[in-house]
Amino acid sequence: MQNSSSFSYSNQRKMEGPSEIGLIGENFDAGLMGRMRDDEYESRSGSDNFDGVSGDDQDGGDDQPQRKKRYHRHTPHQIQELESFFKECPHPDEKQRLDLSKRLGLENKQVKFWFQNRRTQMKTQLERHENIMLRQENDKLRAENSLMKEAMSNPVCNSCGGPAIPGQISFEEHQIRIENARLKDELNRICALANKFLGKPISSMTSPMALPNSNSGLELGIGRNGLGGSSTLGTPLPMGLDLGDGVLGTQTAMPGIRPSLGLMGNEVQLERSMLIDLALAAMEELLKMTQAESPLWIKSLDGEKEVFNHEEYARLFSPCIGPKPTGYVTEATRETGIVIINSLALVETLMDANRWAEMFPSMIARAINLDVISNGMGGTRNGALQVMHAEVQLLSPLVPVRQVRFIRFCKQHAEGVWAVVDVSIDIVHDSANAQPFMSCRRLPSGCIVQDMPNGYSKVTWLEHWEYDESVVHQLYRPLLSSGVGFGAHRWIATLQRQCECLAILMSSSISSDDHTALSQAGRRSMLKLAQRMTGNFCSGVCASSARKWDMLHIGTLGDDMKVMTRKNVDDPGEPPGIVLSAATSVWMPVSRQRVFDFLRDERLRSEWDILSNGGPMQEMVHIAKGQGHGNCVSLLRANAVNANDSSMLILQETWMDASCSVVVYAPVDVQSLNVVMSGGDSAYVALLPSGFAILPDGHCNNNSSCNGTMQKGGGGEESGGSLLTVGFQILVNSLPTAKLTVESVDTVNNLISCTIQKIKGALRVA
Repeated sequence: MQNSSSFSYSNQRKMEGPSEIGLIGENFDAGLMGRMRDDEYESRSGSDNFDGVSGDDQDGGDDQPQRKKRYHRHTPHQIQELESFFKECPHPDEKQRLDLSKRLGLENKQVKFWFQNRRTQMKTQLERHENIMLRQENDKLRAENSLMKEAMSNPVCNSCGGPAIPGQISFEEHQIRIENARLKDELNRICALANKFLGKPISSMTSPMALPNSNSGLELGIGRNGLGGSSTLGTPLPMGLDLGDGVLGTQTAMPGIRPSLGLMGNEVQLERSMLIDLALAAMEELLKMTQAESPLWIKSLDGEKEVFNHEEYARLFSPCIGPKPTGYVTEATRETGIVIINSLALVETLMDANRWAEMFPSMIARAINLDVISNGMGGTRNGALQVMHAEVQLLSPLVPVRQVRFIRFCKQHAEGVWAVVDVSIDIVHDSANAQPFMSCRRLPSGCIVQDMPNGYSKVTWLEHWEYDESVVHQLYRPLLSSGVGFGAHRWIATLQRQCECLAILMSSSISSDDHTALSQAGRRSMLKLAQRMTGNFCSGVCASSARKWDMLHIGTLGDDMKVMTRKNVDDPGEPPGIVLSAATSVWMPVSRQRVFDFLRDERLRSEWDILSNGGPMQEMVHIAKGQGHGNCVSLLRANAVNANDSSMLILQETWMDASCSVVVYAPVDVQSLNVVMSGGDSAYVALLPSGFAILPDGHCNNNSSCNGTMQKGGGGEESGGSLLTVGFQILVNSLPTAKLTVESVDTVNNLISCTIQKIKGALRVA
């Protein structure tokens, strides 16, 4: 420990310079001066520069004339842009620095010195953290040594309590030695886990896990205090690994900020080490199950389908989260697709709960980060490990939302190759926050992402679930057992559609068939409004916790109809009053492509929509969201009988991918839409969405399981029938304090039944 103190003192002398040391005198306190210098350095970030020679790779020599340094402070916008670029590339080349200087209005040398100072700052922070941790370890060893000496100097006989005969040891010393041996064994075990976790040897004497009362304030998490570094112990522990403080199960929303460690510190550390062990086992299982020629998958004769080999899986793997509960069934699928997104962007999206939910809006009803065990190494997501909660939904009231609490582990396996794996955790440390997530379990699932040319990536997705089939309606059991409902191909299809939409929206050019004069700001506001509309529709159909609904149990409606209500008082996105939501699902003996084409055709809308005033509708605005014509946001206007009746328009969003089709619409007044189309805030536009979700029924021509790939008939359409979900949200009373009447429930029930009958009649089905 004397060597580490010397090391710390030498670093401080390098930072302070000989002139400052000489002014202090012989009674110099190295620790005090080091802390003063560290505090001063941290208070000045890399965003404050002196125009002159600085940094860790400066070029000037000793013979250069001294120049008076001019202090320069960057603007908040410049700091934000520089910090964002630093996270992507800490060592920009000359071309990148020149581009940044032009874009931010800085000189090239200012950009260069900012990055140099930023790197120096990070290095200093890490060295300071190493010294602090070594000092704490030294204090701990000194305390143990002092306790040992005191126990040995006053030996006590265990039998009579008098002075002990030389050679005996006291009971306290014996207990201390047992506890010390136990802690060493635990430390060695965790170091071995961390060694496997990182692929690098880790010294047990420098591990923070040997400190049961480590200070959470020492952690330098990614993004905390505007820094890109994270918790480390010099060279042995790479950036981002922190297996110490924090209580699993507490609601920690901000990454990098942990609850302080209480008296149960050893138990928490043991639980975190168990989570790391579980994450490593899940990652190994994911890699084996996604191998191209894995014996875990049996191909059909036509080579288009894969069947999961349950016997081979049971032989290769032992259950990492315990045996399958009684009555549960297993679904396992995998799918590979090419996506317009690079690996780093996709990994960042998956590791952020909000961005993950936005990328899969029709699938993820709600997602939150519960705890961050590791933010990653070296400023990247390599080694990131966090605890999450998610609600995964299928657009039907007959399929319960899957609530799952799991750990998500990210690891880089090669240049441009990443893996992200999820696995359920059923045991929660904090019993007060425990929730019954036992209707389903997520076995090791996730994706392998490999960079491809031109910004594309190859994504191999694996989904492996165990769930209670008894809670699912009979109508949807074939769809779930085939792997189509929550399977891998649905995740890939949604990811491809969303990335294609983002690529189109980010393009500066406007399609020639987009016959709208909207500005880019107007397009964004319209799309944001449509996104909120579709999200509200999904929450009304699936009854997730994304919005607060009160379930109504009315015996006359039957089990197939779900009716909910909510009182809106201060939400500007909904009209004030009592809102009623009703949804049901029916089987249609026609393909979902045919149903989708019929429902989105504005010329045929009068055959089922009472808002059409009995005639066809006209499309006024069309904003494309994909290559297909059906993936778009539209603004429709009914042919008014009265020429003055033009105060109401219909906002509609439609999309279709390989797993699902959606048509969602809502009436909106003209004044509100004028504000939105001019680029105004869409959050204050009140709307109540209604619409349809169409899914395949899960049956193939040969009446066998499709296993994630639906067979297609002639003309590229899916064979078999489809499952149509109809959902309506209406305002039954403009007073939030009013009572809900049975007549209101009957009205919405009759509206849904009448709409379904009109659709069946128009499609000529029974």
